[in-house]
Amino acid sequence: MTSLPAPPPPDDHSPSTGHAHAHHHVDLHLHEIPPPHEQTLIHRFDDAVDRAFDRTTRGREPIDRILYGVTELGDFGLVWVLLAWARGLGGEEQARRAVQLTAVLAAESFIVNGALKNLFKRERPVYQGDRPHKLRIPLTTSFPSGHASSAMVSAIVLSDGARVPGLYYALAGVVAASRVHVKIHHASDVAGGLAVGTVLGLGARAVLRRLDRRR
Repeated sequence: MTSLPAPPPPDDHSPSTGHAHAHHHVDLHLHEIPPPHEQTLIHRFDDAVDRAFDRTTRGREPIDRILYGVTELGDFGLVWVLLAWARGLGGEEQARRAVQLTAVLAAESFIVNGALKNLFKRERPVYQGDRPHKLRIPLTTSFPSGHASSAMVSAIVLSDGARVPGLYYALAGVVAASRVHVKIHHASDVAGGLAVGTVLGLGARAVLRRLDRRR
């Protein structure tokens, strides 16, 4: 009887070999592992504050309505200009301070919206779903928050010599917090805006006091 020829040795690259099969299995397993990703300290801070707002204020009435209204009044520093000019009805000195604050806010807006935002160019938070109330979506970038900056500048200027200065800072805090509540800013944007506003506000107050002494 004629014997059959022996089969050729298995190819090292053949998927039938245990060695190659093991490599194939390992490669597939490695592809299924997502790449490691570690958030920065700023991202962790933003996420923690965002979750806190989810637990405490967002989606609750009348908090939603109030904070959406406050954030709308904070557009272009409107709430602060209205407050300043309402005080300006009380006399010449208050009217002069209203003019000064209007000029200071114009300078603050140029610095924050015209310079700093273009420097950092940070994207705003992504909001998914329908908003509970009307909200103007800014065209500028996210960092720093202009609402927070103008709020702090105004609080510093308007509280100078006021009977109850804390009220202005309390309102500034609500305006700043509303930007996180409506998810139009990251918490770090607001913190940065408050820091910038503090520097600009203290500088503006020093200049205004010097002008007052020269009168």
